[in-house]
Amino acid sequence: MKKLTRFFWFCSGAYAPLLEKSPTETHKYVGIGGTVFFTGLLAAISAGYALFTVFQSVWYAIGFGLVWGLMIFNLDRFIVSSMRKRNNAWAEWRMAIPRLVFAVLLAIVISKPLEIKIFEREINRKLDEKKTEMIAQSKERLKLGFAEINDLEAKKDSLRAEVEAATVFRDKLQKEYDFERFGTKSDGTSGIVGIGTNAKKKEQQLDAAQNDLNNLKAAHQVRIDTLDAQIQRLTALRQAEFDKIQPNIDGFDGLAARLDGLQVLTEESNAMAMANIFIMLLFVAVETAPIFVKLISPRGPYDDLLDLAEHRVKSYTKEQTVKVDGSSDKRLRDFRTSLDIRPEPL
Repeated sequence: MKKLTRFFWFCSGAYAPLLEKSPTETHKYVGIGGTVFFTGLLAAISAGYALFTVFQSVWYAIGFGLVWGLMIFNLDRFIVSSMRKRNNAWAEWRMAIPRLVFAVLLAIVISKPLEIKIFEREINRKLDEKKTEMIAQSKERLKLGFAEINDLEAKKDSLRAEVEAATVFRDKLQKEYDFERFGTKSDGTSGIVGIGTNAKKKEQQLDAAQNDLNNLKAAHQVRIDTLDAQIQRLTALRQAEFDKIQPNIDGFDGLAARLDGLQVLTEESNAMAMANIFIMLLFVAVETAPIFVKLISPRGPYDDLLDLAEHRVKSYTKEQTVKVDGSSDKRLRDFRTSLDIRPEPL
């Protein structure tokens, strides 16, 4: 327990020998040191996750996360340890304001990757929607780049339309022939039952139409098969181009994409926006807590001992300065005396 206490003293930037002489101050600096330590720990976790999304490597994430966490820990420790309790409240706040601004910036930087992790499921859903949109846009652009496919499909449709028209004409003649045979009266039939002159004429017309239809189908089928082969070749080329783009779309889940997804979520949902703000404010509160503790806590025995220690150093420095100056002056006088320096005659 004592080692843990001294470790948190170190984290708070306090001078342990003086703090041991102020037992009433120990708990305050343990709390400050614990806040600084856990802020650095959260910074390491946050940076580790952020860098994992960038490098996709656990070891890179651990390494850079530890470096970032140690840097934030050192900065927080410096900010807290450099704040001194004075008898002038305005002077203390003036000294604290730039440190508070810097602490808020650090809190925002630390909180963002953790916000991304907290809302990971929602962000993944947004990324999937974005990927679907990107796939659709890529396919549309490729269609514009392979416009020949549409032209070939249009030619196929034209050939099929001609075959369909010939089929409709053959079916019409078949209907008239059947009406003529069975004596059904219509505009184009006589209404007499049996195979008469009109029925034979219509049979000849039907046979000719069927023959033309068969020839047209055979000729157009060859052309359609040729067009299908061309379409398949161009479709394969288009698919190959899309396959080149597909990995980039699948890999659209980096840090920038997730930040963009988080922004979209906060714009679409007021609840998400409020949750995002409160999480960020939580980290701001944690990051600025040691500074506010220093500001609002009264001046204690540790501050008096620290001032006394500094005063002793200043006094000792002044004494040594006077001694050095006196010794220097004495050596100069002795040097001049040894040279017997006299003014030169005019």
